[in-house]
Amino acid sequence: MGKKYDFEYIVIGSGPAGSAAAINLAKAKKHVGLVEGRFFGGSNLNTRDVPFAVALNFSHAYRRTLTLPEFRNQDITFSLPTAVSHQLQTVLNCGGNNQNLFKISGVTCINGYASFLDNDTIAVGNQKYTAKNFIIATGAKLKTLEISGTEQVNYLTPETSIKVHRTPKVVVIVGGGSTGCEIATYYAELGVKVIILEMSPRLLPREDKDVSDCITNYFTRELGVMVLTNSKVVALEQDNTAKRVIFVNSRTEKMIRTDCVVLATGSQPALDLGLENANVKYKNSGIIVDRYFETSTKNIYAIGDCLGKDSSTELADYEGSLLASNLINKTKNPADYHGFIRQTNTNPTLVTIGFNEDDLTRRDRKYKTSIVPLSDIPAGKIYNSPYGFVKLIADKNNRLLGACIIAPHADLLASELSLAIRHNLPVVEIASTPHPINSYNYAIKLAAKNLLAKK
Repeated sequence: MGKKYDFEYIVIGSGPAGSAAAINLAKAKKHVGLVEGRFFGGSNLNTRDVPFAVALNFSHAYRRTLTLPEFRNQDITFSLPTAVSHQLQTVLNCGGNNQNLFKISGVTCINGYASFLDNDTIAVGNQKYTAKNFIIATGAKLKTLEISGTEQVNYLTPETSIKVHRTPKVVVIVGGGSTGCEIATYYAELGVKVIILEMSPRLLPREDKDVSDCITNYFTRELGVMVLTNSKVVALEQDNTAKRVIFVNSRTEKMIRTDCVVLATGSQPALDLGLENANVKYKNSGIIVDRYFETSTKNIYAIGDCLGKDSSTELADYEGSLLASNLINKTKNPADYHGFIRQTNTNPTLVTIGFNEDDLTRRDRKYKTSIVPLSDIPAGKIYNSPYGFVKLIADKNNRLLGACIIAPHADLLASELSLAIRHNLPVVEIASTPHPINSYNYAIKLAAKNLLAKK
């Protein structure tokens, strides 16, 4: 007679990856436990994607109102406590920290942080739970790098940065990646003096140089943001009057005094759950899995940000759903990551799909590009959009390899390019598809036609 377990599956972490896996397994009549140490629904729903979207929608609207000629010379004010309250209410409306959304699917919710005792037992507080299989979906946590003084200084994290009730005079943002640029946009649009310190040679170092240059130009020329690249922050200090950010630039140590510091230094996989006790192999960069998300221990799987790969809500949800499908149907379908969108909610919005030029250069792959600036199309003139462009990247056979859009609501324009890349559609299909002439996505059609004309 086989061993009796408390659950057939225990999922650790209720973010988009864990939620998708747990709910799909439970709907297939599997006995599933879901462990969550903080907010059910995970950080994307409770502290990242949803509240950031609400905060940035508010700051975009305020900035746009101020720049409209119809409101020139008007005294327009706002209430930050009301804006923060709106964030919290929207999270609740979207199902934030709501266990009932899982319970109605048949999932048993367990509050607390899990730690493996062996490969089929975890401890959550003083309680032990056993399962035939485990799925690790613990996500990621803030990476503070090698910055001294963080324990003594009251700094803000990405989560807390959009919840302040009073606007500071100056904000220093450590990190010029996607999250740092979103936070810079939020504060600068509200009229705060913003300084970004980025250790790489440019903002958004994962993107191509033309993308970084476009966002940098918008920040500096339109929002008054000070961008200091090649600047490595080494220490934070604080006294009764101000905080001090110590950084190295051009081999010289420098200091900035400010009343607010935000650490947007990236994330690292959350791996503090006793993986050694279950013989699960991992590196600091993430848990090691095969093509089907199985770890070195046969009954334990891992999905989402704890793998240390690209991060997005859509990608995590996809991994959770795919793993559940394989387990339910006893199949082995590997993940297909073609066509997923990387998004930065600046204003204009930035989306990248597939390969960029830097990726292809590193792989020594030949390609051709086509760039159409928004200022060259009717919509750019109608809506006064001097910043932004559509860039398409194709191979010699005119198959789309990658794309980038910097435009208002770029996320809404990206679906057709995601479809083309995922299903390997020829560029001619995009060029021959009707696009409204007075919309931003007309630039996609023009970029596709330009690609076809290139040899």
